[in-house]
Amino acid sequence: MATYLLVFAVCLLVIGSTLGVLLLSRTPRYRTEPHDLLALFDRALNDQIGDTEWQTIVGYPIRHDAYLESVRRRAQRLMEDHGRPWRASRGGSLLSPEGKKELSALRDHLAAHTALRERRHDSR
Repeated sequence: MATYLLVFAVCLLVIGSTLGVLLLSRTPRYRTEPHDLLALFDRALNDQIGDTEWQTIVGYPIRHDAYLESVRRRAQRLMEDHGRPWRASRGGSLLSPEGKKELSALRDHLAAHTALRERRHDSR
């Protein structure tokens, strides 16, 4: 009988602690930050990225920053208009030359906006 109670107590402790951990933990969330988009754009401009990685980051909505969401949507539109994922899978460029020019301009704009935002934050 003592063995039964010991096994029951240990099982109850393990199951209870597992339920406690599950109830207290939150769902992990991915927050796309400006440096994530800048790194993605740099890799796309240097032909070091595939369609899957591009879609993983650009296809995920950004809900915490309206400006970043607009940049993400513009990048998504760039892929729709100038994307060549079939060439990227063979080691070619993900975007056409015109798409690269537009992505470079978008990247520069995001970098300038991020630098300005950081300067404002540092001056406070």
